Amino acid sequence: MRVDGLLFDKDGTLFDFGATWNGWAARMITRFADGDAALATQIAGALQFDLSAEAFLPESFVIAGTNREAAEAVASVVPGGDVDAIEHTLMLEAAEASLAPAVPLGPLMDGFIAQGLKLGVMTNDTEFGARAHLQEAGVVDRFNFIAGFDSGFGAKPDPDPLLAFARHVALDPARVAMVGDSSHDLLAGRRAGMQTVAVLTGVAEEAELAPLADVVLPNIGHLPEWLSA
Repeated sequence: MRVDGLLFDKDGTLFDFGATWNGWAARMITRFADGDAALATQIAGALQFDLSAEAFLPESFVIAGTNREAAEAVASVVPGGDVDAIEHTLMLEAAEASLAPAVPLGPLMDGFIAQGLKLGVMTNDTEFGARAHLQEAGVVDRFNFIAGFDSGFGAKPDPDPLLAFARHVALDPARVAMVGDSSHDLLAGRRAGMQTVAVLTGVAEEAELAPLADVVLPNIGHLPEWLSA
């Protein structure tokens, strides 16, 4: 086996990004705009979201950013916007988003566990949201470690939350693969001294991810073949 542990990003990795978040974001923008079409356009601009296509622009910071960063962007254009209140609303609403797993997660994770691998999730979403989504997908109990940007270890692309996983499961970072769909994920993995696996179930394309990845896979369902090759 190439590794003894797998650390997954959540959105765009375990769950298909566009299928999960584009429609949800459009609804949240409408909610924050409260019927004001011009304000909705401003909010979408602040989030780098294409309202007509109902999709995040490839360069949107929201894709790999934190819940706090998204809240700050919304508050910057909403009159009297309260960052803390907006952040709390986003956290609660995101936990209720309709999820689109990239592949059937239960059987895949069970296969990894049967091989003796330690599993973790590190997302720039909140830990609350991560646990809610993994619970809804029926796999929260498969992971040895679940952290968000607010769990006290920092946020990607810093390596600290990745190293926290390695410490938690007592593994050499070099024997862990960081699996993600964004440059933030892969940069954090490189900085942590981990192997890096890119997947294409997010927004970023292969050309952007390949320079930072040891391998680029269509989705996490291809991991078993890579692990045993």
